Parts: sequence; C-alpha cells; structure tokens
Amino acid sequence: MSTLLAALAAPPVLVRHLANGEGSTFEAPTKNDFDFPGLFSQNGWFTKPILIVVLMSIVCFAFYFAAARNAKVVPGRLQFAGESVYGFIRNDVALDAIGHQGLRFAPYLATLFSFIALNNVAGIVPLLQIPSTSHIAFPLVLAVFSWALFLFLGIKHHGPVAYFRDMMFPKGIPWPVYILLAPIEFFSTVIVRPLTLMLRLTFNMFAGHLVLVLFISAADYLLLHYSNTAVGAPVGVLSLLLSFVLTGFEAFVQLLQAYVFTLLTALYIGGALADEH
Repeated sequence: MSTLLAALAAPPVLVRHLANGEGSTFEAPTKNDFDFPGLFSQNGWFTKPILIVVLMSIVCFAFYFAAARNAKVVPGRLQFAGESVYGFIRNDVALDAIGHQGLRFAPYLATLFSFIALNNVAGIVPLLQIPSTSHIAFPLVLAVFSWALFLFLGIKHHGPVAYFRDMMFPKGIPWPVYILLAPIEFFSTVIVRPLTLMLRLTFNMFAGHLVLVLFISAADYLLLHYSNTAVGAPVGVLSLLLSFVLTGFEAFVQLLQAYVFTLLTALYIGGALADEH
C-alpha cells in the first residue's frame, strides 16, 4: 500500500526537497520527473500514466452513457453537457472539415476529443497531476488510429492506385517537377502527418507540465528553506501565485491541443474523401 500511495503522490521533484532536508540545493524538474514506478511493484508495467488512461476511458464512457441513457426533449444538465460537446464537434469540426459526410465520423471525433481532453486535464487534477499524453506512447497510438483511418478511407474511396497517383502526381504540373514533388508528397502525407499529430500533442503537454512543475517546486523550495529571508519569501509567494495563473493557462492549452488533434484528424479524413486530394 505504501508503494501505491507513493506512486500516486505528486511528481518526484515536489517532494524531493522534503526528503533532502534543510539546506539542500534546489533541483529543477527534468524529464525524470515524468517517470513513475509501478503502482504495485517498483518495476511493474502498471504505472500512474496507465492508471490515468484507464480512469479517463471509464470517465469518458460513463459521461456519454449517462448523458444519453434517458434522453429527453428538454435535456437535463448532464444530457445538455453531452449534447453540447458532441454538437460542437459535429458542427464545428466534422461538418466544417469533412462536409456532409462528416456526420459519419462525428461519434469518433467527439470521442477522440473527449478522451484527449480528459487525459490532458489530468495534469492539473489533484493526486493525478500528470497528463498521460506527455508520454509519447499514448499520442502515438492515437495518431496511428487517425493515420490508419484516413489512409483506409482514401484507398477505399479512390482505389489504391488512383489514391497514391493523385497524391504524388497532381495534375497540371510539368513532369520534371514530379521527380522532386512525388517523394515529398508521399513522405508528407504518409509519414509526416502521424508524426506531427503525435509530436505536437506530446511536446505541448510535456513542456507545459514541466514549466508548471518548475514554478510549484521553486515556490516549495523557497518557502521551505528561505521563508525568513527578504528575497526568499516574496519570490516564493510570487512563484506560487504564478503557478495558479499558469494552471489556468495550462488548462486552456490542454483543451486547445485536444481540439487541434481532432480538427487535424477531421481535415485529413476530409482530404482523403475529396475528389481531388
């Protein structure tokens, strides 16, 4: 049980100064603060980020299930919340980016947005305090799903030969240009798209959480070790106040990145289904 409680605690940098004792030097947060031991054993595979993914999967399912379970003409609060999220993704993402065929993909896109948003926001939830999407494996899986979907749809809609031909050899371009253009188009569509989806989400969550932890750990260190000095106390309080401001900003970025990932997925699907892509 003690191992489980330690693994669920704040990132290591936030408690390291307490363990080091009075007079210890400040240790800035690093990438090591994103590594967590197993919840049931030190080297176990079931770590805190995996627990967050499982919890947020359950929350996402429970939210939409409860919102749609007893749907009424005049919605209650939960039904209204579910319909608002779904309606936003359906109207402002699926239909705008894909067109009339977007209705087919609205459930997937709404689920994708909700799941990413929940896992991002976990970074500012007490006890959780880490966005699981800051670990590259989770955005990678989501990016592969989106990549496989738009490639499958493009090949199914156009046929494999026509899909890659139109992608690599667009009409109206002098043939010598194809020597350079064809590999660039193939690389950017098939390789770069899933990579950018993955890296954009991962790096934004990683960097945002690292900055937030830096301000919190600095406030913790200054108020713990230098609260009786003329500089330590005010700077520590300022760092603490800024951490609250950054928490609000981080929440905005977390929701924005969920929207960007979903919007780009919709744009890629729309491009795969377009007559010319």
